[in-house]
Amino acid sequence: MPEAIWIGLAAKLLATAGVVVVACLVVERSGPLFGAMIATLPVSAGPAYAFLAMEHDAGFVATSALGSLATIAATTVCVTVYALLAPRRGLAATLGGALLAWGAAVAAVRPMAVNLVACLIMDAVVFAICLALSARARAIVPVVRSAGRRWDIPVRALAAMALVGAVLVIGRALGPRAAGTAAVAPVVLTSLGLLLYPRLGGAGAAAVMANTLPGLIGNAVALAALNRTAVPLGSPAAMLLALAICIGWNAGLLALARLPRPLRLAGPQRRL
Repeated sequence: MPEAIWIGLAAKLLATAGVVVVACLVVERSGPLFGAMIATLPVSAGPAYAFLAMEHDAGFVATSALGSLATIAATTVCVTVYALLAPRRGLAATLGGALLAWGAAVAAVRPMAVNLVACLIMDAVVFAICLALSARARAIVPVVRSAGRRWDIPVRALAAMALVGAVLVIGRALGPRAAGTAAVAPVVLTSLGLLLYPRLGGAGAAAVMANTLPGLIGNAVALAALNRTAVPLGSPAAMLLALAICIGWNAGLLALARLPRPLRLAGPQRRL
């Protein structure tokens, strides 16, 4: 591979790591609902798709978006399993169970990644079930128990760089649907789950994770729009539209919550 390509890849990885690190730092200082809305912005999937668009045509991007749309259902399952396990189990069991659930769900939803309507129906059913199962976790107001560790930022940076590198390699080797799955792998969310558990305790980390589910619905809407508009509008315009949908959706959720301060959750609350 020519030297210029290696330099370009390194720049992409570092840029993405910077975005994810900044976003995660804001999450830790903003409370469960507001933090969850930031965590579900496309801070990792967005750059990953931008790099896909640089190397592939609009048709590839549209097909990748369909793969991502199916994978959102798996991410929803992952987050819900984490929220259910965290108050009762240790970090290793919680995170391990959530990642195993994500892997199993990805295998189950992949056959649906060939039809937009099928993906949307599947996502709607999965979201309805997972929102019901995680309702108690969303009602918790966590209390910070400990400060962050020195390795927090390096872990986040490495996770973000690994995601972008994987998307680029998978896009070249395995095709658009596999690239779409990699682009929305829950790297940011699992990093949050890993790093917030010691700070907030299991129930507190579960609250943050459970509050990401409404934001993930906006991600699904944005991916559906990207799938439909990438070819007619071109990849850059379609990705800007998808980004606007994500931002507008999350801003709307915060407005509907009518929070007097960002540390409050929407709906009934109970302290740890």
